[in-house]
Amino acid sequence: MSKGSSGGGYRSARTGQYVTEKYATSHPKSTVHEAPGVKGSSGPHFRSAETGQYVNNNHGARHPGTTVKNS
Repeated sequence: MSKGSSGGGYRSARTGQYVTEKYATSHPKSTVHEAPGVKGSSGPHFRSAETGQYVNNNHGARHPGTTVKNS
Protein backbone atom coordinates (compact mmCIF):
# COMPACT_ATOMS: atom_id res chain seq x y z
CA MET A 1 0.00 0.00 0.00
CA SER A 2 1.43 3.36 -0.91
CA LYS A 3 1.84 6.22 1.50
CA GLY A 4 -0.65 8.43 -0.35
CA SER A 5 -3.38 5.82 -0.39
CA SER A 6 -6.62 6.51 1.44
CA GLY A 7 -7.29 2.87 2.38
CA GLY A 8 -5.19 2.66 5.53
CA GLY A 9 -2.29 0.28 5.76
CA TYR A 10 0.24 -1.45 7.93
CA ARG A 11 3.70 -0.17 8.84
CA SER A 12 6.65 -1.96 10.35
CA ALA A 13 7.85 -0.49 13.64
CA ARG A 14 11.35 -1.69 12.84
CA THR A 15 11.72 -0.10 9.40
CA GLY A 16 8.84 2.39 9.14
CA GLN A 17 8.01 0.89 5.74
CA TYR A 18 4.56 -0.16 4.66
CA VAL A 19 4.00 -3.93 4.81
CA THR A 20 1.31 -6.31 3.61
CA GLU A 21 -1.63 -7.35 5.72
CA LYS A 22 -0.28 -10.92 5.71
CA TYR A 23 3.05 -9.71 7.14
CA ALA A 24 1.25 -7.58 9.74
CA THR A 25 -0.89 -10.52 10.83
CA SER A 26 2.16 -12.68 11.37
CA HIS A 27 4.11 -9.89 13.18
CA PRO A 28 1.47 -8.16 15.36
CA LYS A 29 3.88 -6.83 17.98
CA SER A 30 6.02 -4.95 15.46
CA THR A 31 3.42 -3.53 13.06
CA VAL A 32 0.88 -0.73 13.30
CA HIS A 33 -2.40 -0.48 11.42
CA GLU A 34 -3.06 3.04 10.17
CA ALA A 35 -6.55 4.41 9.86
CA PRO A 36 -7.86 5.11 6.34
CA GLY A 37 -8.55 8.61 5.10
CA VAL A 38 -6.79 11.90 4.62
CA LYS A 39 -4.19 12.57 7.25
CA GLY A 40 -3.21 16.02 8.40
CA SER A 41 0.20 16.53 9.92
CA SER A 42 0.52 17.72 13.49
CA GLY A 43 4.28 17.29 13.45
CA PRO A 44 6.28 14.15 14.15
CA HIS A 45 4.69 11.67 16.54
CA PHE A 46 5.17 8.07 17.58
CA ARG A 47 2.75 5.14 17.80
CA SER A 48 3.40 1.92 19.68
CA ALA A 49 3.28 -1.19 17.53
CA GLU A 50 2.38 -3.25 20.59
CA THR A 51 -0.66 -1.23 21.72
CA GLY A 52 -1.51 0.94 18.72
CA GLN A 53 -1.59 3.97 21.03
CA TYR A 54 0.30 7.19 20.51
CA VAL A 55 3.30 7.56 22.80
CA ASN A 56 5.43 10.57 23.67
CA ASN A 57 8.62 11.38 21.78
CA ASN A 58 10.89 10.21 24.60
CA HIS A 59 9.25 6.78 24.68
CA GLY A 60 9.45 6.54 20.88
CA ALA A 61 13.13 7.44 20.85
CA ARG A 62 13.92 4.84 23.54
CA HIS A 63 11.95 2.04 21.80
CA PRO A 64 12.69 2.31 18.07
CA GLY A 65 12.02 -1.39 17.45
CA THR A 66 8.44 -1.26 18.67
CA THR A 67 7.32 2.24 17.68
CA VAL A 68 6.63 3.94 14.37
CA LYS A 69 7.50 7.59 13.81
CA ASN A 70 4.97 9.43 11.67
CA SER A 71 5.91 12.80 10.24
